Amino acid sequence: MSQLLNITKALAFTAGLCLAASAVAQYPTRPIKLVVLIAPGGAPDVGARLIAPKLAERLGQSVVVENRPGSNGNIAGEYVARSAPDGYTLLYGADSLVAINPHVYAKMAFDTLKDIVPIASTTVSQVVISVHPSVPVKNFQEFLDYVRHANPPLHYGSGGNASVHHLSMEMLKQRAGIDLTHIPYRSGSPAVAAGIAGEVPVVVGGTSAVPLIRAGKLRAIVVTGKNRISLLPDVPTLGEFYPGVAFNNWLGIWAPAGTPEPILARLHEEINRVLAMPEIGQRISGVGGAEPWITTREEFAAFIPSEFERYGKIVKALGVRID
Repeated sequence: MSQLLNITKALAFTAGLCLAASAVAQYPTRPIKLVVLIAPGGAPDVGARLIAPKLAERLGQSVVVENRPGSNGNIAGEYVARSAPDGYTLLYGADSLVAINPHVYAKMAFDTLKDIVPIASTTVSQVVISVHPSVPVKNFQEFLDYVRHANPPLHYGSGGNASVHHLSMEMLKQRAGIDLTHIPYRSGSPAVAAGIAGEVPVVVGGTSAVPLIRAGKLRAIVVTGKNRISLLPDVPTLGEFYPGVAFNNWLGIWAPAGTPEPILARLHEEINRVLAMPEIGQRISGVGGAEPWITTREEFAAFIPSEFERYGKIVKALGVRID
C-alpha cells in the first residue's frame, strides 16, 4: 500500500512539473501588469508607457501600466516582491529604490537585492538643477552666489526623499558650502510642476523637464551627468566645477524572485528588441534627453550591486536617513 502511495505521489509530482513547464512554455497567456513606482508624468511612467504597447505586440498579450507611488518606490517594490513569481507582475523601477533606499530607510519590507530579480535595463538620463524664471541668476556661479546670500535659505523641490535628485543636491550643498531647504515631492513630475508654479524657486528633476526648460518655464543651471545634454548644450555639468561628481538616473524592469528562468530570458529578449526600435529611441530621447540603455542580463545584474555599494558610501558621507 505504501509503495502504491509513493508511486501516486511521484506521478502527481511529475504531472505538476509538466503542467508548470507547459505554463512557462506557453507564457504569456493573460495580461501582464507593469507596476511603476511613481505617479503619472515622470520619467519612469513615460518610459513604461512607451515600452508597454510594443512589448505587448511582441508578447501577444496586453501589458497594463499601473502606478503605485509612495515611499520613494518602496510601495511598488514591496507589491511586486510579494506577488506570484509567474511573470505576470513586473516592476518598472529605478536606482533610488534598489540602490539607495536600503541605506536611508530604517526599515525595508523587502530586500531589493534578493526579493526582486533584474530582467532588463531600460533607460539612463541625467538630473537637471533649474530655477524659476523669477530667480535673478543666469548661470551656475551666479546661482551659488545668490544661494549663499539668501536669508532664509531657498527651498528646492525634488522627486522625493532619498531620490537621486535629493542626493545630488545634498552632495552639491556639501561641496559648495551652500544651504537650501529640501521640499520632497512624490516624484519628479509634481516637483517640476511646483517649480513652474513658483511654489519652490529651485527644482532638482530629471531630463523629462527639458521641454519645459526650452520653453522658458524654467531656467536650467547645471546637469549632473558626465557629459552635457545635447538638448541643453550650453548648460554645464557639475563635474566641470567639482571633478568626479556625477549622478545619472537609471531605470529597469524587475520580477519577483523565483520567476522561472525561461520567462526572465523571454522578457529580457523582447524588452531589448523594443528598446532597439528606432522610433522608441527617438521618443525616449524626445521626452527630454533620456537614452535607451540596452545591456545583457549579466551586465545589468552585476551593475546593480556596484551602484548599491557606491550609493551606500554617498549616503553615509551625507548622513541622509529616513525613519
